[in-house]
Amino acid sequence: MSTPSLQRRLGLVQATALNMIDMVGIGPFVTLPLVMGFMGPNFLLAWLVGAGLALADGLIWSELGAAYPEAGGSYRFLKLAYGEHKWGRLMSFLYVWQTLVQAPLVLASGAIGFAQYFGYLVPLTEWWQPKLVSGAVVLLLIILLYRRIEDIGKLGVFLWIGVLSLMGWLIFGGLTHAHHEVAWLPTGGAAALPGVLLSAAMGQAAVKTIYSYLGYYNVCHLGGEIQNPQKVIPRSIFLSILGIMALYLLLNWSVGTVIPWQEVKALQAGGAGAVADKSQFIVSLFVERLYGPVAAQAATGLVLLVAFASLFAVLLGYSRIPYAAAADGEFLPLFGRLHPTKNFPHVSLLILGGVGFVFSLLFRLGEVISAILAMRILVQFVGQAVGLVLLRRRRGAASLPFRMPLYPLPVVLAVAVWLLIFYSTGPTFMLSGLAVIGAGLVAFLLWSRRLGRWPFER
Repeated sequence: MSTPSLQRRLGLVQATALNMIDMVGIGPFVTLPLVMGFMGPNFLLAWLVGAGLALADGLIWSELGAAYPEAGGSYRFLKLAYGEHKWGRLMSFLYVWQTLVQAPLVLASGAIGFAQYFGYLVPLTEWWQPKLVSGAVVLLLIILLYRRIEDIGKLGVFLWIGVLSLMGWLIFGGLTHAHHEVAWLPTGGAAALPGVLLSAAMGQAAVKTIYSYLGYYNVCHLGGEIQNPQKVIPRSIFLSILGIMALYLLLNWSVGTVIPWQEVKALQAGGAGAVADKSQFIVSLFVERLYGPVAAQAATGLVLLVAFASLFAVLLGYSRIPYAAAADGEFLPLFGRLHPTKNFPHVSLLILGGVGFVFSLLFRLGEVISAILAMRILVQFVGQAVGLVLLRRRRGAASLPFRMPLYPLPVVLAVAVWLLIFYSTGPTFMLSGLAVIGAGLVAFLLWSRRLGRWPFER
């Protein structure tokens, strides 16, 4: 009997679909009013900043993903960049360690957001009712993902169609019912841009928009299951970013032309009476204002479909990371097991999904968005960008199947903006991110001592 192995059966359409549904999720629907509250008339600029960072960072992911298309994504990149036997082991271990915490947090954030919008359809008045909904969502995801990768690719395309249908409907509503102007430049024009871009409000808003763009790299986690990865991975990353950027800008413009930012701020402050209860359902309120309550209920149902589709892609991609580390002998062997007939990392899927289920019962949405970013920035995003520079110096760029234009400017830009975003998460979340890194360092030293590996080589 042959040994189970990952199969390369995802093409460009399926890879792009899984990326895009990962990116959309519940993020833009719950962060849209928050960004308006932070930025006022300049809210569109925050979404452009998020897109700019995604494009710069996408160049880093594309170069690494095309050159090293294997399961695990950042785990593999960090190990190769910093040296497979010493510092690369530490960096890749820290990344997997963080994944055991932040992947379930990402899963929980989407499930909690799902429950929040579900409350528009069915009022959830008791404290335990939203937790019941979010927990049930995670359990259903595990059941749906417990199957072969080619079946998942087909299901991903179906869910992608649901994403595009919802966004298209919302954008069409704004285009045909615009009543208010939405500014693309701040008051004072281009001369005022530096002040707005470097403001504290922009930092807080950018944390929310970047959270909503995350996922453009999901295809790299599935590198061992992508057909013709040298071409498909970079193409799927940029098709995803550009497509989602256009959808987000049009969505925000559409909502802003019907529900002006002044009214959104009033809703958040509770200044509109009973309507204030609907401030967290801005998309539902938007559709209700255009087409009535029945259409709003249908739109809310589509939001829930999109949120579920995103979590589907999130858990799929993250379940491959501990598997890749364990298959390398650098993490607990339990995570390296593949299903004997369906050829997917079922133990990793069950553990991450199970922890995500627990987190969905414990935390609130507002607590996890900043924590997710603060936890990931230093090791994954900044560490990976610096690692690309180290790889280029050590191995050269001549053999790379994809090379970013204007190197190293995209790397410098990405690192600078990521560090600003880390600072913008605030002292509490910065410390929580550093605490997870510290705990991971202790775990790495204990693990290495047990195995007799660096820095405890015998």
